[in-house]
Amino acid sequence: MLVSYKWLKELVPELTATPADLEYKMSTTGIEVEGVTSPQEGLSKLVVGEILSSEAIPETHLHITQVNVGADEALQIVCGAPNVRVGMKVIVALVGARIADNYKIKKGKIRGVESLGMLCALDELGVDEKINPMKHEEGIFEMPADATVGDSIFSYLDMDDEIIELSITPNRADALSMRGVAYEVGAIYGLPVHFPTKELTEIQKRTSEKISVSVSTDKVPTYKIRVIEGVKIAPSPLWLQTRLMNAGVRPINNVVDVTNFILMYYGQPLHSFDFDRFGSDEILVRTAQDGEKLTTLDHIERDLTADDLVITSNGVPVALAGVMGGADSEITNETTTVALEAALFNGTSIRKTSQKFALRSEASSRFEKGVNEGLVTEALDFAAAMIAELAGGAVLQGVVESSDYQPKKVVTSITLSRVNAALGTNLNLDTVEKIFVQLGFGVTIEAGEKFVVEIPSRRWDISIEADLVEEVARIYGYDNLPSTLPLGDEAGELTPLQKLRRKVRTSAEANGLSEVIGYSLVTKEKATEMIAEKNFPTTSLLMPMTEERQTLRVNMIPGLLDIINYNQNRKISNVAIYEVGNIFLPSTAQDGRPIEVPNLALAISGNVVDASYSHKATPVDFFHVKGIVENILSGYEDLTFTATSEMPSMHPGRTAVIAANGHHIGFVGQIHPATAKKYDISETYVAALDLQAMLELKPAQTIFKEIPKVQAVTRDIAMLLDAKLTNADVISVITDSRVKTLTKVELFDVYQGINLPAHKKSMAYTLTFQTAEQSMTDDEITNAMAKITTHLIEKLNAEIR
Repeated sequence: MLVSYKWLKELVPELTATPADLEYKMSTTGIEVEGVTSPQEGLSKLVVGEILSSEAIPETHLHITQVNVGADEALQIVCGAPNVRVGMKVIVALVGARIADNYKIKKGKIRGVESLGMLCALDELGVDEKINPMKHEEGIFEMPADATVGDSIFSYLDMDDEIIELSITPNRADALSMRGVAYEVGAIYGLPVHFPTKELTEIQKRTSEKISVSVSTDKVPTYKIRVIEGVKIAPSPLWLQTRLMNAGVRPINNVVDVTNFILMYYGQPLHSFDFDRFGSDEILVRTAQDGEKLTTLDHIERDLTADDLVITSNGVPVALAGVMGGADSEITNETTTVALEAALFNGTSIRKTSQKFALRSEASSRFEKGVNEGLVTEALDFAAAMIAELAGGAVLQGVVESSDYQPKKVVTSITLSRVNAALGTNLNLDTVEKIFVQLGFGVTIEAGEKFVVEIPSRRWDISIEADLVEEVARIYGYDNLPSTLPLGDEAGELTPLQKLRRKVRTSAEANGLSEVIGYSLVTKEKATEMIAEKNFPTTSLLMPMTEERQTLRVNMIPGLLDIINYNQNRKISNVAIYEVGNIFLPSTAQDGRPIEVPNLALAISGNVVDASYSHKATPVDFFHVKGIVENILSGYEDLTFTATSEMPSMHPGRTAVIAANGHHIGFVGQIHPATAKKYDISETYVAALDLQAMLELKPAQTIFKEIPKVQAVTRDIAMLLDAKLTNADVISVITDSRVKTLTKVELFDVYQGINLPAHKKSMAYTLTFQTAEQSMTDDEITNAMAKITTHLIEKLNAEIR
């Protein structure tokens, strides 16, 4: 919401606070101010000039003009605008002037003719194309005929104004109008507001003789129409155009500009129709029928559904209610009779329609958040009086409406002790009563300290006791509220899951990983990309902002791959990242909410160690990532890694499922080359761990084991095995031999190739034996090795070498 400080001063005449003061005060009382700007900022030496003569330069579109700027002599300026004419008042940038983009005007020659300045269009002053009433090719801007030659142009164009940009939250939609902002500023400073009125003059002819209105849906509480005959469409006066431009609205013509003025002034959207183009004198407001079509003002044909509200004439839609009018009934230069609409539309319906068609407008935004239901007729009458004043029309008698809807009166109460208890203050009756009066609320005091407060219709966000407490707090001043520490006998502590998250983060970063935060919403394909199960159920938004952010993830790996792609596309080839977050699994809950499961995911791509003069590069491999996972899972009992080829997006020969105490807790492995190619990344290894499962399987405590006092004994064993057997298979057989003195098994060599039979491989292990009490004898070691060897031969058909 852009607020003109000049306009605000008219509505709050006693206001002395500067825009900078307002910026601070409003931000500390509940409405954030984005900033304060001035249209004239960066511009200089721009004055009103009058064209005394104009001579065309042969074979060009240029003119040599003599321009009076209030100096002793006229300035010669070469101009190429098509609308240059003698007697025209124009904007002149003198030599040395600064215009848009900090461009400095200098003396120059154009086609050999000296030019001592520049005649300007509004875009050359920095006026945005979206709010500029003139296209650049239409020529230079014409100043009012009564503008004084030589005066600065800033006051004429309201460029000496200061624009306050407010960031309005949905709960304070009452401030989406100048009247609402005036009430707010008046309440903050304790100042009265002054709203100008207009006397509406009606002719004898009745509106009901011209048109009828009916509504066939409960989504439209009221719909009102006035008719103005004999209007003459023309540009609006300059004051109205500049007021709209400073509010961020493009001037169009005197009728449409009035509706936009009322929108900014009252916050009440209006719409003007060309009555003669209706094709009927009966207006029906209803829901659209599936398959109906409407060409809107932007000349795009829209396919309507039963979710849309439409204004119809003769059974045909002529406007998309609350969002945009139809092209067939828009105001044109030939319009002579105007049908002026004011209504209340269901905010939810308007929001769905505007989002579906991507037609977000000032009007739809206000209907979505709410409008002052008590001022619909007043806003309509004010607009009708303005149109009659500016366009010379005659207003027909009376308003044709679907219902005389009136908002319900809202009365709520609160006691002084409740206010003080909530805020921790010691305010007295007079102070709190004064705040309610400043806010424009009706207030009476009952039973000594009970405030009975009548809420005006412009503050539809207030209905309960807590709302009154908030109003007292913000007007009294949040910075004036006492600050105290919370009372409590015990200090807070982290939950077990929070402790685990911190431990996991510390371990991941100690292993060289950097934390990232990915998107919880992804495409449906990415959401299930790492899931082996087909048609895995997911949770999707009904109305996503984009197609790429519509489904809740059930795995975090795709998000990490996107981040790796982003970095590698920017020449950062070595990426080691992790994320701690939630995945969303399907549930059987009646409300359809998914189960949120905390997870850890990590991804590494590139080199672990880059090449240098002393050694070669060390690329990341499966065992490096597996080692990181083992570090993170240190302390967990019976940790196993089982090879799997069931995950479609993972390498079938370099992927393992992780289990602890027989419970699945995650996986680790290489991204399938085809998947890596799809993401446009180099060879990448990933892992994912279920933090909830880790929390449940985490040992209750670490039990200290006394360090043995005797030396350990090692023996090596090498064997020839079937090539399909894995290291996990061998270790499982060795540990199942139940040799109590065996403390460690470590693979130190794997060979497959020349001098070995086909489909065979050699694997060599170091076995460590140790007891706590005494050194082992040769016989004990020999018996232990024999027992292990026997198991390997029986279980794996191993050939001991």
